[in-house]
Amino acid sequence: MTHANAPLTPAGRLRLARCVVDEGWPLRRAAERFQVAVSTAKRWAGRYRADGEAGMVDRSSRPHRCPSRLPTRTERRIIKVRVLRRWGPARIAYLLGLNPSTVHRVLRRYGLARLTHLDRATGQPVRRYEHAAPGDLIHVDIKKLGNIPDGGGHRVLGRAIGLRHKKATTTARYRHGKPRIGSSYLHNAVDDHSRLAYSEILDDEKKETAAAFWHRAQTFFTRNGITIERVLTDNGSCYKSRLWRDTLANAGISHKRTRPYRPQTNGKVERFNRTLLEEWAYARPYHSERERRDAYPDWLHTYNHHRGHTALGGHPP
Repeated sequence: MTHANAPLTPAGRLRLARCVVDEGWPLRRAAERFQVAVSTAKRWAGRYRADGEAGMVDRSSRPHRCPSRLPTRTERRIIKVRVLRRWGPARIAYLLGLNPSTVHRVLRRYGLARLTHLDRATGQPVRRYEHAAPGDLIHVDIKKLGNIPDGGGHRVLGRAIGLRHKKATTTARYRHGKPRIGSSYLHNAVDDHSRLAYSEILDDEKKETAAAFWHRAQTFFTRNGITIERVLTDNGSCYKSRLWRDTLANAGISHKRTRPYRPQTNGKVERFNRTLLEEWAYARPYHSERERRDAYPDWLHTYNHHRGHTALGGHPP
């Protein structure tokens, strides 16, 4: 292929070949004149005899056969996992026992390499960003989860048994008579740069609860050497309150809110929410809400200290 320091362009090759073929120059003389090896002059003269001017252009360097290429069956498995589960190359590679670069190469060949870069709702490319230092921006959000009745819920046991367990767990009822076991509220804070996360399971999302959570979250980040400059939240009522505003202002922290109906702006904590659902909340059957809550500290420790993060090169936060 032609490169910056190549002595011959396609036009130069044509001149060399014509000197040898049409004008009868010896190969050595032509090689000296055009400052190339004799073998190079011989090759271009031979191509000119065989193909004329069309033989002077670069040919593909792709090999005729590739014994090390993945079997078609393996490629199909990669594509199937990609389409059905929307996993990235690293997770697919771990599942199939392959190198991530091999998986990425297959996805590129089939035009699926950018699947994870698309917004699920709009299909448009997602604009990604990352702040330069820890503490430049902290993403904060609340994730609401329905509580699990004693004995297990309907996700695992079905609606009939789940309803029976709800009735046995609580005497509280909605107006229409169905049992009311309440919800849990996960207050989450994730550092934009390092992905370090602080999270608590609380009983509501009131402004007083959110402000108290933030005091503890700030202490956690400070203990880990992170000085917070700015906080990003959605437009929830607790984050629009004067108490929240004053809590951040008294700490010298600026507050920024996302545009309405644009949760992807707060994408890092939204991704954290999805991860905790997949790997903790719904990862296995729980027989009570207390059992699920008791498992959360260990999962959060694993997330911060042991679980590899793709954006961090496979390292934990």
